Amino acid sequence: MKITLLTIGKTDNTELQSLMDDYTKRLGYYISFEMEVIPDVKNAKNLSEALQKQAEGEEILKRTTMADVLVLLDEKGKTFTSEGFSQFLQKKMNSGLKNLIFVIGGPYGFSDAVYSRANGKVSLSSMTFSHQMVRLFFIEQLYRGFTILRNEPYHHR
Repeated sequence: MKITLLTIGKTDNTELQSLMDDYTKRLGYYISFEMEVIPDVKNAKNLSEALQKQAEGEEILKRTTMADVLVLLDEKGKTFTSEGFSQFLQKKMNSGLKNLIFVIGGPYGFSDAVYSRANGKVSLSSMTFSHQMVRLFFIEQLYRGFTILRNEPYHHR
């Protein structure tokens, strides 16, 4: 199985990027993982919120196929403990799935078309974090999930 994290806009904080790179490298020992950055919408300042979500949604959907499982990182999604998230990952791997795609939307969330296409939603917290921080938190939780599945000492129970 391959896991992809789709994000809107680049990370401009070098410290955060360095941490994401570290966890991405660590993930490589467990699974094929890639973070794909979708460039910010051009002239976003001149677009309404709805038009910006629509443009971002079109870019997200261009990068998926109907065979992919698409999971949105959304504040209204299902919450997991780290152990529960690791079991979620295990079930996806056991299902024979080829591509699991997680998506962090733009500043206004997702378009209706993306919500319609999604196979599920996951919430990392009921708190609000910057999109750049969510990237790091998510990649770290992926890494943690795989160390839990392997019974490695990274996660303390």
